[in-house]
Amino acid sequence: MSQQDAAKERANTRSNLRVLSLFSAAAIGLVGVLVILYAWKLPPFTRHTQFTDNAYVRGQTTFISPQVNGYITEVPVQDFAMVKKGDLIMQIDDRIYRQRVDQAKATLAMKRAALDNNLQQRKSAQAVIARNEAALASAKALDLKAQADLKRVKALTADGSLSIRERDAALATAAQNSASIAQAQATLEMSRQDLQTTIVNRASLQADVENAQAALQLAQIDLQNTRIVAPRDGQLGQISVRLGAYVTAGTRLTSLVPSQRWVIANLKETQLANVLVGQPVHFTVDALNGRSFNGRVESISPATGVEFSAISPDNATGNFVKIAQRIPVRIRVDAKPDEIATLRPGMSVQVSIDTREADQ
Repeated sequence: MSQQDAAKERANTRSNLRVLSLFSAAAIGLVGVLVILYAWKLPPFTRHTQFTDNAYVRGQTTFISPQVNGYITEVPVQDFAMVKKGDLIMQIDDRIYRQRVDQAKATLAMKRAALDNNLQQRKSAQAVIARNEAALASAKALDLKAQADLKRVKALTADGSLSIRERDAALATAAQNSASIAQAQATLEMSRQDLQTTIVNRASLQADVENAQAALQLAQIDLQNTRIVAPRDGQLGQISVRLGAYVTAGTRLTSLVPSQRWVIANLKETQLANVLVGQPVHFTVDALNGRSFNGRVESISPATGVEFSAISPDNATGNFVKIAQRIPVRIRVDAKPDEIATLRPGMSVQVSIDTREADQ
């Protein structure tokens, strides 16, 4: 091979290497772009399913606590027992509370007796008024007779038929009868005021009766609260107190979990663009070896989880690092009651939401 041919071959080789390098760089660039599109789920890698493993089974867990103080005298249930609404869970010593009910009943009877006595006093006051009215009428009649006698005595005294002494006696009798009228009027007015006092006191006595009735009802409520019963059907948690323990109002005794179940999925804010209420959901439960369930989006939280926290972060101070927020989504479980019963509040699940209905 001549030197000229060798030089031409080397030139062709270099040209081929440059072309190969260009193609390699273009391929690497294309792969990089595709990786970025896939990572950000942009076309043509847009997914119709939003997935999260930040999801848990939830239930209406109710903490059972007493409203009164006392010693536990009966615990007829065990840990994790199934109960019906109204079933006895625990009994608090009720002897003191029964005595309080009896005491309140006695107080109510006393107040009612006082109220009945007030009615009797009112009738008696009315009778006294009637008697005093009669006495006033009698005094007026005597005064009328005395005035007539005085008129005749004065006439007879003028012509000398009667003495001055008899006239003075008639004048005294007339004055005495006039005073009797004033006294009878005062006595009648006093009896009327006594009646008014009795009427006014009745309102106070009626209030005392109502107060005693309220005290009796409160005592009866406290007595009823010595029986701690299930507020609804469900399954109990662990019993935290035993027979003979002293409990106070608000002490957590146990918990009750009804049969209702749902799932809360905490989606990133970047995943909610096409999530709508009613979209189908598929989720698997870790504790049940990945068992599958179906459901529907029931509702979406009105704010991110951080907005409901006790202490909200203040992003207006210091350095800032953007963190994707999560918004809770409530999911209804579509399954038979016996299948739902296998779910326990707090179980971890993996949720997939089909958002194609939103695209449609």
